[in-house]
Amino acid sequence: MKAIVMQNYGGPEVFEEQDIAVPNIKETQVLVEMYATTVSSADELIRSGAFQHVFSVQFPHVLGVELAGVVKEIGEKVTYVKVGDPIMGLARNGGGYADYVVLEESALTIIPPTISFLEAAALTASGLTAWQSLFQYGKLQPGQRILIHAGAGGVGHIAVQLAKQHGAYVIATARGHNHEFVRNLGADEVIDYTTTDFAKAISPVDIVLDMVRDKIVELDTGIGETERKNYTVLKDSGKLISLVAPSIADHPQIRGIEAQFAYIMPNHKDLTAIIHSVEEQKLKVHLDGLFPFTVEGIADAHRQNEADPKRGKLVIQRKAHC
Repeated sequence: MKAIVMQNYGGPEVFEEQDIAVPNIKETQVLVEMYATTVSSADELIRSGAFQHVFSVQFPHVLGVELAGVVKEIGEKVTYVKVGDPIMGLARNGGGYADYVVLEESALTIIPPTISFLEAAALTASGLTAWQSLFQYGKLQPGQRILIHAGAGGVGHIAVQLAKQHGAYVIATARGHNHEFVRNLGADEVIDYTTTDFAKAISPVDIVLDMVRDKIVELDTGIGETERKNYTVLKDSGKLISLVAPSIADHPQIRGIEAQFAYIMPNHKDLTAIIHSVEEQKLKVHLDGLFPFTVEGIADAHRQNEADPKRGKLVIQRKAHC
């Protein structure tokens, strides 16, 4: 089968096409023909080598954690799906940049006929990340104040919607030209982080959802400027949920603030809840770009993902009209 692999850590130029064997499935797994996948933050962090201390890979490695497609084979203990079902799922160890992908049955859900494969692929990791960050790690309650960084991004634009629907007061950061987009998602306040110091612009919040990778961090603590400011805007005993700093929970506790790195675990219940929210038109995923399933297409998608600004998700399409 065709796969777009990375041979080393580095920039978008590391990709090349290879012919590799179709993977075998275990009794709890499903073989899926990939129709659409994405560029996620996880893909970018792994490709660049930034996360090699957390998640090391063997080369050649196939990226792609989010995908949608059609079930081609099921394991003996699989009961939820059957061959031919359209599904979306999360491949925690990658594999989406290939014709066929193996998923655990617990890491997928069926796509309703009203939702396209492109939308479904864009929802998987971003939707799970937003959902679990807010409700599992943050334990968000109606009436609480939350600051969501990168409110126009893949995770951020979903988190803004979910938090607002849950009854929270939502403050988001975004570039100026994205303010209308983020307000339309439900944000009560939007701050242009390129011109305004968010730490001086908002009243204290109960929760911060941080997706900002500081380019400069302290060598001894690993803390950057954004993370330090996050602490200043949090109430005593608030919650700081990071998607970019795995070691954050090891830092000395400040004012009773609970700092956690959100390790996202795919499960059928959360995925189904997310897809039902879309089906009921309570949640919308924004597709910011569509790229072909080629070396050049995937490299271009990664380049655009690294460039600012973005709105929503970038999708890689293998099957036309999906």
